[in-house]
Amino acid sequence: MVNYLKQWNELSEVKVELAERDWFYGTSGNLSILVGGSPLTFLVTASGKDKRKTTSEDFLLVDAEGKPAEDTHLKPSAETLLHLEIYRRTNAGCSLHVHTVDNNVISEFYGDRGEVVFKGQEIIKAFGLWEENAELRLPIIPNHADIPLLASELVPHIHNDNGAVLIRNHGITVWGKDAFEAKKHLEAYEFLFNYHVKLLTLRQAALT
Repeated sequence: MVNYLKQWNELSEVKVELAERDWFYGTSGNLSILVGGSPLTFLVTASGKDKRKTTSEDFLLVDAEGKPAEDTHLKPSAETLLHLEIYRRTNAGCSLHVHTVDNNVISEFYGDRGEVVFKGQEIIKAFGLWEENAELRLPIIPNHADIPLLASELVPHIHNDNGAVLIRNHGITVWGKDAFEAKKHLEAYEFLFNYHVKLLTLRQAALT
C-alpha cells in the first residue's frame, strides 16, 4: 500500500486555492502530483468531479501507463497522458492544467504565431528572469480531441523540470519541481494573460 497522504493534502490545498479563483469552469482542468519515481506513480484528479468541492474522491493514484494503480471506480482525468509525459521526461513534481477565459483569448489571438512573448513585466521575475527587459516565451500548440495526438504536440516542449505550454482554445499546462513552483508559475502566467487582454482592449478602445 503506497502512502501518499502528504501528496494528497498538498495537491488538495492547491486545488482549493485555484478553485477560489474560479479557474475550474464546468469541472474543467486537471491537477497531478508525483508520488514515486521508481516505479512511477502520481495522483491525478478524477474525471468529471466538481473541483470547487473537497471530497475523498478528488484524486486517484495512477501508474506509469496512466492507469489506476489501486482498485477504484474512479476514472483518471481524460488528459492524464499529458501529465504522464511530463513525469516521464523530467524530474517535475507537480503539473497543473486550467482553462480560463484569458488564457483562451491569448491562445487564439497569438495562436497562428505559435507562441506569445511577454516582456518588461515585473512578475516575469517569478520565472527566475531578472535581467532588464527580460522576455518570456510561451509556446502555443494546436488543440486535438485525440489525447495521444495532443500529448505528441506537447512532448517537443518538455525540456526542463519546469515549463508551460498553452493549448489553443483549451487551456494552459504548467509544471514545476514541486507544487509550490508549479502554482507560482501558473499564477504568474494568469496575471500576464489578464494584464495583456486588458491592455489590448484599452489600446483598441483608444483607437476608436
